Amino acid sequence: MSSLPVTAEGKRKMHAELDLLSARLPIVAKAIEEAREKGDLRENAEYHAAREEMSLLNARITELKGKLARAVVVDESQIDTSRIAFGAKITLEALRDKSVEDWQLVGDGEDDALENKILTSSPMGSALLGKKVGETIVVKAPIGDLKYKVKSIAY
Repeated sequence: MSSLPVTAEGKRKMHAELDLLSARLPIVAKAIEEAREKGDLRENAEYHAAREEMSLLNARITELKGKLARAVVVDESQIDTSRIAFGAKITLEALRDKSVEDWQLVGDGEDDALENKILTSSPMGSALLGKKVGETIVVKAPIGDLKYKVKSIAY
C-alpha cells in the first residue's frame, strides 16, 4: 500500500468529514427502518432514497478510511523552503494579464479549486514543483500555454 502525502490540515479535514459521515449513519438507518414500515418496498421512494444515501455514505466512509490509513503528514521542517514542494503556498503572476493568484500544492483528496488548492500531480502542480521565486513556469492547457512567474513561496 503506497503512502499518501497530506498536509496536517488535510488530515484534520478528512477526520472531521469521517466523523460527520459516521454520525449520519444511524440517522439514515432509522430513515430506512421507518420507510420499510410503510409497506411495499417496490414503490417506496423514501426507502430507496434512504438506501441510496446509506450506500453513498458507506462508500465515502470506506474511501476516507483508506486514505487515512495511507496518510502521511509531510514534515515541513524537512523541506527546502527556497523551492516549491508539497504543501507550499505560492503566489503566481500570470504573464498574460499580470493578474496575481495564490495557490497551495496539496495531495490527493485535499484539492479544492474554491480554496485554491491544487494537486501536486496536476499539470500546474507538476510545473511548479522544484521552482524558485523569480522562475517562470509554462502550463500546457487546452486554450494554449499559460505562463506564470513565481512571486513568493511560503510554508
